[in-house]
Amino acid sequence: MQKWGFIYTLGDEDGAVRRDVIGSPACELICVGIPSVDGAAEAARGLMESGVQLIELCGAFEAEGLAAVKNEVEGKIPVGAVFYGGDAASGLHRLFS
Repeated sequence: MQKWGFIYTLGDEDGAVRRDVIGSPACELICVGIPSVDGAAEAARGLMESGVQLIELCGAFEAEGLAAVKNEVEGKIPVGAVFYGGDAASGLHRLFS
């Protein structure tokens, strides 16, 4: 794998999309920060146009966001997501409440 994408939420619904490229020519990561999960399909489309070979989503997307991105890529590339187990619930609650 030479190029992959990660989509995350910025936590600022009024913010602008952010795109950062890190890594090396051997393995490039394109990170796309979006104002809300509603922009996930558009971000995925842009990543595909950039030639990514797979896309991962941050845990904020939940099942609906994952489904929207999978629908957008139409099985052309793998899509995965970060999910937290039940044991992480108290830590997540502290962070986001």
